[in-house]
Amino acid sequence: MTIEVVSHRGANGLAPENTLAAAQLSVDLGVDYIEVDVWTSRDNEFYVMHDATVDRTTDGTGHLLSLSSHEIDKLDAGSWFAPHFAGARVPRLADFLDWAQGRTKIFFDIKFAHPQHLIDLIHQKGMADADKCFLWSGSKQWMHLCHEMAPELALKVNVRSVDDVKKAYTDLGAAIVEVNPAHLSQELFAACRQRNIRVMANPSANDEAAYRHLLGRGIDMVNIDRPDLFLQLAAQHSGGIIGSRDKKGNPNGKNTVG
Repeated sequence: MTIEVVSHRGANGLAPENTLAAAQLSVDLGVDYIEVDVWTSRDNEFYVMHDATVDRTTDGTGHLLSLSSHEIDKLDAGSWFAPHFAGARVPRLADFLDWAQGRTKIFFDIKFAHPQHLIDLIHQKGMADADKCFLWSGSKQWMHLCHEMAPELALKVNVRSVDDVKKAYTDLGAAIVEVNPAHLSQELFAACRQRNIRVMANPSANDEAAYRHLLGRGIDMVNIDRPDLFLQLAAQHSGGIIGSRDKKGNPNGKNTVG
């Protein structure tokens, strides 16, 4: 059983979240996916940022939707984390996807983006295949629009029960379901296996106890803030097989342990 590791906002415990520095550290660790949050600027440029405003993670202020790309491109997105990250920029999504080519797969967490414009960008960058990316939005309407406009794109849906799994598959053709470990059950696994849906665990805590609890549970993927700690624990776990890339991002490398 292989557990693919999704690095939430990049290696955000080691570098400023949603920056190329955090993404590069994730790749260096050997993760499979990097989760990126997607917002849109006032002049319709996609950016990688979690919050609605730039206040917490840059030296600027204001709602990202109200700022132009010219203003956003000048922001320092690294100094808040540590002095040696000073000058890190808020990545434009298009540039980030160019960087990701051949390095990592992408989990798109959509905060605010016109679905067709994002679909067009994903296709333009050659990332539309289900083995290269998947998408999620907290807006049910956005998810339905995306599925209607681009059924070829893999969608992730949050679930708690077998009924949720069935609905996710029927309504959205879900390729992945995300589950809090407290809701994992044999019945939920069976419902997913019957529909060829992958199970991604998202623990409430990002500590050793929570990560150890996930090893050997039979999950396909894990979405975490501390990929460094998880991979370290996984390497010590005699029955687990973790990751599909080595520390240089190559498939089936030494980062897979049995």
